[in-house]
Amino acid sequence: MIDIWVRPHLRRVLDPIGRFLNRCGINPAGLTFFGLGVTIVGAVIISLEFLVTGSLIALAGSAIDGLDGSLARAADKVSKRGAFLDASVDRLGEVACFSGLAVARAGEPRTLMLIVLSVSGALMIPYLRARAEAEGLRGTGGFMGRAERVILFALGLLTGWVEPMLWAMTGLCWISALHRFVVAYRELKR
Repeated sequence: MIDIWVRPHLRRVLDPIGRFLNRCGINPAGLTFFGLGVTIVGAVIISLEFLVTGSLIALAGSAIDGLDGSLARAADKVSKRGAFLDASVDRLGEVACFSGLAVARAGEPRTLMLIVLSVSGALMIPYLRARAEAEGLRGTGGFMGRAERVILFALGLLTGWVEPMLWAMTGLCWISALHRFVVAYRELKR
């Protein structure tokens, strides 16, 4: 939902930043990997049980990664290869953050179960989009895109409401995945 409703308005802010980064000679792929590196540092700090600090760093990494598209447009380097790299790195960042939280909460079986359910639901959402797009369908829908997942994850860690966040993440991710599946499945019957 954020990608559909908010991102077009954010372009007024992000595009000038992309042009600035381009003038600085920064490569879009390099920015993508830098954002992933920052996210992984945040995930490691989360694993050390510094949830607030780690989530802020991981959130910063996600924000940096969110600039690669603006930079690619400014540098006239928008490509399928770049989109593929970005989507792959996005998944790695999500898995790193959930893994960091799993290490931090290793002695809590219910929390670990929720982490596994959350990360698997989070991975199903873009997987179903990719499969639908491979069949020539749009593949979007649901209300738990990457931006929503990043924000919910960070809010859970920042507020200390980790388990409620994981329950919400699990439910919302799987509802979104089911929604994408049903929409694509119905379109394929036609």
